[in-house]
Parts: sequence; structure tokens; C-alpha cells
Amino acid sequence: MTQAFEHEQWWLATLGRTAIWARLRVLEAGTAEVLDSDGNTLPYDSEDTARAALMDAEFVQYDGLDEDDAAARGFALGELAPPQAGSDAALAALMTQQLPPRH
Repeated sequence: MTQAFEHEQWWLATLGRTAIWARLRVLEAGTAEVLDSDGNTLPYDSEDTARAALMDAEFVQYDGLDEDDAAARGFALGELAPPQAGSDAALAALMTQQLPPRH
């Protein structure tokens, strides 16, 4: 059974030409969980704690990126979008993506 959540955010880190995604969900109870690139769901006591952990791991919130931020990470905003799948298990396989080659 899936817990209801208030909202979700996509976070992105880059390592060389690899994009690594994380999904943060804020649950109705005010706690949060992060689905990481290994397919693990990590629980946090609050959204702030989850966000701090992601920032400590050098992730940035995808919705907050502009073209300059994306360029600094080696891609254009239109070249990359959060992965989508019918389940978290299927999503886990898509959480790491290769960035397009630089020209």
C-alpha cells in the first residue's frame, strides 16, 4: 500500500556526464521520504531534513534550475527531464541517466 503524499519534488546531481535523480515526497504526516538512485526509500522526519540531506549530497532541486544552472552542470534544460514509470521498482532503473554528449 502506498502512503498518501502532499507533494513531490525531483532533485538532480551530476557526476561527469551522468545525471542522478532523487525523488522527495512529503507525506501527509509531515514526514518525508526520498527515493534514491539505488531504488531505496529513505525516511526523514521532515521535508527540511530530507532537503538538507539532498543538498549535502550535492543535489539541486530540478524545478529550481535555470538555463545557466543547467549549463554549469553540462546540459540544457530541454535535454533532461525527471524519469517516469508505473512503479517505484520500475523507476529505480531510470534514476541514473547519461547526459547527451557535449558539442
